[in-house]
Amino acid sequence: MRKFRIVKMIVIGAIAITAFAYVVMLLWNGLIPALFHGPIISFGQAIGLLILAKVFFGGFRSCGGKHHWRARMQEKMNAMTPEEREKFREQWRKRCGRFGSWDQQAPDASETKAD
Repeated sequence: MRKFRIVKMIVIGAIAITAFAYVVMLLWNGLIPALFHGPIISFGQAIGLLILAKVFFGGFRSCGGKHHWRARMQEKMNAMTPEEREKFREQWRKRCGRFGSWDQQAPDASETKAD
């Protein structure tokens, strides 16, 4: 039963990739040559274009997705005492300069005014 499920997922995945690559090929060949005088691509090149786009824009992330680091950081922050959290924030303020001090008050205009 488990083998059937794995084979089923592989077949569905292959069909989805094939359909998506075919749509990319049709869109490319319908738009790029007419608009930019670019080349017409084949089905294999469309698959290559999808892989290239995945590398450039999707990276090689784990299954945790885009915000996996945020959940891990939240766990670490929850495990800290309030004093440890403040010390951690202060260290990041020193490292990041103005980007780490978003929660501090901006200086008054009179303080930054040159004499």
